[in-house]
Amino acid sequence: MSARMIASMRRLHYTGGSVITADAVCKATLRYARALAEDHTSDVVTIPVLVEGGTIAKAHLLLGPASQLLDVPVGDAIDEFPSSEVVADLERRTLLLQPSRPEWPDEMEDVATIDEYA
Repeated sequence: MSARMIASMRRLHYTGGSVITADAVCKATLRYARALAEDHTSDVVTIPVLVEGGTIAKAHLLLGPASQLLDVPVGDAIDEFPSSEVVADLERRTLLLQPSRPEWPDEMEDVATIDEYA
């Protein structure tokens, strides 16, 4: 199983609903969705999400050129949220679509954190 760590969380709005996932997972999903849109293709990804009662489940998202995603920070952080393997997989998929792009920074600097709204 993947390493677990404390993660800040984001609410990812998708097709009239939303899921809560780790900040790093959300940003990797957005980068991959953008790469898919630029390539005019689609893919299904599985990401860990926080569900009612505080348990972790898997969500399946169909990402493609018509995907309209919105994310906002969630005030709480969670201990032991599995994300490193998912982020690595999404980044690998993104690089396959955009091999000439430079490596992504650890954070998307243009996406505000919850601390910036306080």
